[in-house]
Amino acid sequence: MAGNTAEITAAQAYRRLVRSAQAALAEPGSPALAAAVLAGPLADADRALAAAGLAGNEPRFFAAVRVATKLPPTPTDPTPT
Repeated sequence: MAGNTAEITAAQAYRRLVRSAQAALAEPGSPALAAAVLAGPLADADRALAAAGLAGNEPRFFAAVRVATKLPPTPTDPTPT
């Protein structure tokens, strides 16, 4: 499951998107600037999710994010395969 390279790549792209969003929203300025800054990381995350087959599969996606970030599983996580 989350050992899949495409899934790890998608999880890493999501983490980059989250960090970019945090940075963009922490800076005072226009929302248009934040949108411009986030366009690239959002597109990268979308492509990576689609390539890994994770688009629309939130439980599997967040399980991959937990593996990529070394977070412990939650009781509702699907059993890794």
